[in-house]
Amino acid sequence: MEPSKLQAALFDFAIGELVRRHRDSFQPLWTPDSWAKLMIWLALNCGCQGDQDGLRAFAEALGPALSARLRRLFFERELEDPDLRLLADPAEDQVLVLPAAPGAPLPEPAQVAIALERTGLAGLVAPPERWQRLEGLLAIPWQRPG
Repeated sequence: MEPSKLQAALFDFAIGELVRRHRDSFQPLWTPDSWAKLMIWLALNCGCQGDQDGLRAFAEALGPALSARLRRLFFERELEDPDLRLLADPAEDQVLVLPAAPGAPLPEPAQVAIALERTGLAGLVAPPERWQRLEGLLAIPWQRPG
């Protein structure tokens, strides 16, 4: 393997682990505020100033592709029991529940409810009667104040 490809793979692995390991530290979970706190923490630990110009420079340096990847990692959870993935970005209209393995069946609603409870999402999403089963995934609307 070429050195540049190894470096890219190492960076990808390291940044993924960093985000996964620290994402629960930024409260309240599942909010734009938690995402902003992670980004500020990363910026400060990279030597950027904590003022608006320093944070803006950090965000610009990351670029849209890396920022989107970090955000997806931050708001995604992979659970082993039940075997599923939760994509819960508050900027989206709904939480998506997918089987962890491609082509595997979706867990039953009771199992999904347990997963939502374990991840702190249960009180943030609509009740099961508003869940929508689509081809290969379950779409769960956020419970928006209103």
